[in-house]
Amino acid sequence: MKSFKADYVYPICADPIKNGIITVDDNGKILSVTDEKHLQTSHPPIEHVSGIIVPGFINTHCHTELSHMKDVIAAGGGLISFIKDILSSRGAETADILDAAQAADQEMYDNGIVAVGDISNNSLTASIKAKSKLYYHTFIEILGFLPESADSLFEKALETAEEFKPLPTSITAHAPYSVSKELFKLIKKHCDTGTNLLSIHNQECEDENKFYRYKLGGFIDLYKHMGIDIGYFRPQARNSLQSIIPLLTNRQKILMVHNTCTNLKDIYFIKRFDRKITWCFCPNANLYIEKRLPKIELFVNQGFNITLGTDSLASNSKLCILSEMQTLQQHFPSLSIDTLLEWATINGARFLGIDDEKGTLEAGKTPGLNLITGMNGLKLTPDSKVKKLV
Repeated sequence: MKSFKADYVYPICADPIKNGIITVDDNGKILSVTDEKHLQTSHPPIEHVSGIIVPGFINTHCHTELSHMKDVIAAGGGLISFIKDILSSRGAETADILDAAQAADQEMYDNGIVAVGDISNNSLTASIKAKSKLYYHTFIEILGFLPESADSLFEKALETAEEFKPLPTSITAHAPYSVSKELFKLIKKHCDTGTNLLSIHNQECEDENKFYRYKLGGFIDLYKHMGIDIGYFRPQARNSLQSIIPLLTNRQKILMVHNTCTNLKDIYFIKRFDRKITWCFCPNANLYIEKRLPKIELFVNQGFNITLGTDSLASNSKLCILSEMQTLQQHFPSLSIDTLLEWATINGARFLGIDDEKGTLEAGKTPGLNLITGMNGLKLTPDSKVKKLV
């Protein structure tokens, strides 16, 4: 057994405990969360640490299979340019892809991440995930904007999912601008027959909304660049999110990722539909690609689950949820540490369906223990660091 005493222990499910003490067994299972007044007489020696102890972080959006692309794409070029660069540069030797993905897995572990919602377009990372100390839910991502390709792409995704078994997987759409209505319908039919979490890239740039509203903007040039004829597509006279919501199931949890250009009308539109929406923010990737952030204040206190992700090393310098929290704290100082920690822990665990084991510090759970140091009172600073205790 091990016991740690910190300036504060944040159970997440209860108020922070000043000078809190947490005890775990050799397998990381929590035996007690308390303070000195209620400490049992029989306990192991207490290790005193400076900072706050929090549960292990949940990274709900990552692409480990793109880890070999770190520093390959120049920052700030915008999403359209980023997509072109991904398509032209993601190919590499299998050994290099696997080495980089393995290093990314270790980096996330070292940065206190305990579970990952990971996007995959192939099964290359299956062996790494099978041996990892992290919990992975793999989203098999489908891209295909041509209606005639829907059936074959969906069948291929099902085959890829089989290669990840027995690890948890689901079939998901990439983004509104890259998935045909026919393919959305196939995914919905699949969702309506069993458990199938969804994770969809949403409104990362203004061009996405322009494309859906008016069939104008950078995506027209992107499809020309790719040699794809989208003559069949008709403008929808409303934003991309509003256009695809009716195509999505109401039986599954849906993660909307990035949301850089989501507005209040979009949020109110969502509320009119019976859809189980969770918002995921990846602020460092948003700054890397588009040099802008979502209007975070619009999403707070709207009654939605909110989580955090790192995106890939193609669009981020590190895979660290604390770093994402620091960026949000810097740009939105009104966000409290309590709110940020909920987004980084229990909310992600709830979305992935692992909140019975992860996300909070409660007796009987094995959530992992992180120590955050370098704080200014109860505010994160640029000097804040995370250390994995358990």
